[in-house]
Order: sequence, then C-alpha cells, then structure tokens
Amino acid sequence: MRRLVVATAGFLAALAVPAFAADPAATLPMTAPGFDWTGYYAGLQAGYGWGQSEITGFDGGPFSVSPDLSGGFIGGHVAGLWQFDQAVIGGEADLNYARIDGNADLGVGNPLGTKINWFGSVNAKAGFSMDRMLVYGIGGIAFAGIETSQAPSLAETKTSVGWTIGAGVDYALTDKFVVGAQYRYYDFGSEHFDTPDPFVDRDQNVKLNTVGVNLSYKF
Repeated sequence: MRRLVVATAGFLAALAVPAFAADPAATLPMTAPGFDWTGYYAGLQAGYGWGQSEITGFDGGPFSVSPDLSGGFIGGHVAGLWQFDQAVIGGEADLNYARIDGNADLGVGNPLGTKINWFGSVNAKAGFSMDRMLVYGIGGIAFAGIETSQAPSLAETKTSVGWTIGAGVDYALTDKFVVGAQYRYYDFGSEHFDTPDPFVDRDQNVKLNTVGVNLSYKF
C-alpha cells in the first residue's frame, strides 16, 4: 500500500510540472505597478522668501545701500511630466503674489526700499523617481514686479527678468494628489530707475531665496 501511495504521488507530480510550466500566470506572480509620474498637474504653493537688494546711484558722489528682504508668498503652478523608467522630465510654470520687502537708510531719515510684489518662472524639470517619491532639480527663466521706494512719496515698479535654479521633493499621497517641498534661488538682475525730482536715479539689483510647500492635482 505504501509503495502504491508513493508511486501515485510521484505520477501526479510529474503530470503537474509540465502543466504548471505551460501556464505563465502560474510562474509569474502578479505585482502592483509603481506610481506613474507621467501626466499634467495644477496646484498651489506658499512659502517664505529672503534675499537682498543692492541700490546704487550718484548724488554728489556714488552711494550704495543694501536692504535685506523678507516676507511671504502664495501662488499657483501648472506642470507636465513624462516618466522613462525611473527618470522623469518635464516643464513647470508658476506665478506668485508676494509681500517680500525691506529698507535701508541712506543717511538719517532717508530710507530707500525694495519690494517684490509678484514673481514667477518658466522652468525645465528633471528628477529621479522612487515609486511615489520624486527628487528633482528645476531651473529656468524668472520674472518679477519689483518696486523701488524712497520717503516721502517715491514708489515705482518695473518688471525684471532673470533666472532661477532649485531642487525639491514630491510625494504622491494618492494617484491624484501630490505634496512637496522646494527650495529656489532667483537672480532678477539689475534695473535702472529714472526717478522724478527731487529723487535720485538709481540701479537696483535683487536676489531672492525661497522655501515653500506645494499641493498638486494630477489630471
């Protein structure tokens, strides 16, 4: 009896092996696919900015003051991303309303100020995905509405164009919602302001750092 049971078991096993090998689904267990970053996104961001403005001119002699700038911002962004294996590339554009400003005295009772009213950028974006996490670098063309001011009544604004570079990390909470954090550096270059009397014409060079958080919706 024992020999019969062993022989029967061996016979059934021999039949099962080719049947199992012939069925690919049996040999390759199903695995859940990773998050796909390919898609279009829109969302909001907010954060804090700090930097410096260098104001130079000539008033009976050369002068220079450097107001320290700080304040907050809030805005929106749109993006398109394409994933190739773990590499992710794409583009992103953003626009922010800002209250980032500062003043410095050019003599007693003579403050000169700089204020960033808004800023934005159009960027290329490239990163490395680890399933639901994306680590990336970003950079492109930056622009801002920057004001120069002086007591008691000067306040003039020009649109400055420069460049920006930064890095960040995003995490997909669900298949539709992505949260992240980002650092950016902006150089808006130098703008010349022709001011009315009795104020003095000046050049204003503005640089800005920002840190922020973002929430995006994937379409």
